Amino acid sequence: MKMQEIRAKAKALGVNSFGKKKADLIREIQRAEGNFDCFGTAQGYCDQRDCCFRSLCLAESQRIRP
Repeated sequence: MKMQEIRAKAKALGVNSFGKKKADLIREIQRAEGNFDCFGTAQGYCDQRDCCFRSLCLAESQRIRP
């Protein structure tokens, strides 16, 4: 998901995206949607099935892990 899409989602939820890093903005969106603000911290499993960033998060956490 591109930053432009993330910013549009933030705007739709009333979340200010100015000057925020991608991960921080996604975590704020997760909170606004009623999900845990855990983007990028999954250890291969995520039970937040309604989170729109779930697949991106799992991919990101796999990329970061050694």
